Amino acid sequence: MTGSAGLAAIQSEMARQGADARDSFRRAEPLAADVARSLRDTGRLVLLGMGASHGLNRAVEPIYRAQGIRAVAIPLSEQLDQPLDTAGSTVIIVSQSGESAEVVRWLSEARPDPHAFGLTMDTGSTLARRLPSLVGAGGVETGFAATRSLYVGIALHAAVLGALGVGTEGMLAALADPVPDVAPAVDHLRDVTAIVTSGRQLRGLAESLALGLAELARLPAFAIEGGQLRHGPMEILGPDLGAVVLRGADASGDRVRALAEAVAETGARTVVLDASGEQPAAGCVTLSVGRRDPLAALIALLPVAQHLMLGVALGRVADVGTPLRSQKVTRSE
Repeated sequence: MTGSAGLAAIQSEMARQGADARDSFRRAEPLAADVARSLRDTGRLVLLGMGASHGLNRAVEPIYRAQGIRAVAIPLSEQLDQPLDTAGSTVIIVSQSGESAEVVRWLSEARPDPHAFGLTMDTGSTLARRLPSLVGAGGVETGFAATRSLYVGIALHAAVLGALGVGTEGMLAALADPVPDVAPAVDHLRDVTAIVTSGRQLRGLAESLALGLAELARLPAFAIEGGQLRHGPMEILGPDLGAVVLRGADASGDRVRALAEAVAETGARTVVLDASGEQPAAGCVTLSVGRRDPLAALIALLPVAQHLMLGVALGRVADVGTPLRSQKVTRSE
């Protein structure tokens, strides 16, 4: 794959992700009702995935918790090596390919019960063949770095959450949102030596963004939950560092604003992806999507994060989208 082909593949995925997400939400409703029934029976949810799939699970984890579900997202590798007892829990295994090494190993070693489900982009995958699975529209994702699969994955989770009684009107409306101009944020992050991403309720999107920046821009990037960033890691910040903070319209919004301002005061070039609808944080470049409920915030902010990571990557890498040391589907542990 040439650099231009790699970039074109990513852009193609992003161009159709809105239509695919809407289609996926509609198609998922029958099985989503089954998953919701399981969750009502168990009251517990274990979300398992790797890489971007784990980031997706972390993004929706707090929304399930808000419904009274004891939800926890764990890397599948951790579950394999240090297993959490899942008896009496609903389990959702998330893998866009349905073929990653950890997924295949879990399916061979675990004994899935009727409360185990999959979430994937490939209806013919090992995961989809072995478990009742929510399957995204549009087929497998080919572009390196997760874009469409994350967006569609949110829609599939939204179908389950909708069946649990969460309002999905805002999320569906957000599918048609235009993406704000990210150029000021890209320019603000130009020439930084590393990027820290952070959030509280939106921590999962922060983690997905850091992964995408590392993959596409080949730039050191790591995510840390907002409260944790206060407990020591602020020491790394300074004018050569970039920071992207995600802020929602939730109880943590004021704390996230205060964190963003504290980060900016260190001289770190700070960008806020904002779904709070509140006054922007001082000293930061803010990309706002207005006030959004938690589910709609994921759909509204993810494309902003995607365009931001691509913009940063295009300023640093000649062959964006061409992996040098990785594969789209990781088949070894």
